[in-house]
Amino acid sequence: MGQLDGKTALVTGATWGIGLATAQRFAAEGAHVFVTGRRQDALDALVASLDGSATGVRADVTDDDDLDRVFAAVAGRGAGLDVLFANAGGGEFAALGDITVEHVRSTFDANVGGTLFTVQKALPLLNEGASVVLTGSNIDVKGVPAFSVYAATKAAIRSFARTWAAELVGRGIRVNSIAPGPVDTPGLSGLAGDPEGAKQLLDSLAAAVPMRRLGRPEEIADAVLFLASDSSRFVTGTEIYVDGGASQV
Repeated sequence: MGQLDGKTALVTGATWGIGLATAQRFAAEGAHVFVTGRRQDALDALVASLDGSATGVRADVTDDDDLDRVFAAVAGRGAGLDVLFANAGGGEFAALGDITVEHVRSTFDANVGGTLFTVQKALPLLNEGASVVLTGSNIDVKGVPAFSVYAATKAAIRSFARTWAAELVGRGIRVNSIAPGPVDTPGLSGLAGDPEGAKQLLDSLAAAVPMRRLGRPEEIADAVLFLASDSSRFVTGTEIYVDGGASQV
């Protein structure tokens, strides 16, 4: 018996990294998973790999019409939504002197606006007892040079979890966030640009983790599953750090 048997879940940003690992884990635990991503080929491959346990909807969370299509698809299944993992987002390095208006707008649109409007549009479909999980970061408690805009968006995510937990508790809906540390994903490697730079970046990040390694997407998915399942039924408004001790030790 799976931890999510008979439940309906939505994972945004599901075609790589943490979103991909979580979608796979949700399906393995018995959920029917709606998955979104911006690349149709990657989305099709994911849906095929989950063998009938998933429905894919190509979507960019910064596009209002795309989000409407996502939730129309969820509504069409007729089972509401038991789990929402609002995961889509990203960021780029930019030192204080180099930050542009476009950098601020694009990062906040994806991470803050995308998360906000994903959860807002999900509200009519969330079943009593549903779980909403947001993707934060341990960067909101650490000063990382050239990452200030990204860190600010993740601080906003932490604030959302607290406020929305208070707003939705009357419906029996829990809202929590996860705070990963550095995780070995294509998105993290891509911050450096070239392969040599990527290796140096990943090595330096791993050296700063007390456990002396990067996290794996599957390890973050384990934490998301805990928050999505009844195992965390007395947990709301909190943030779980999954960072090898980097923010605590």
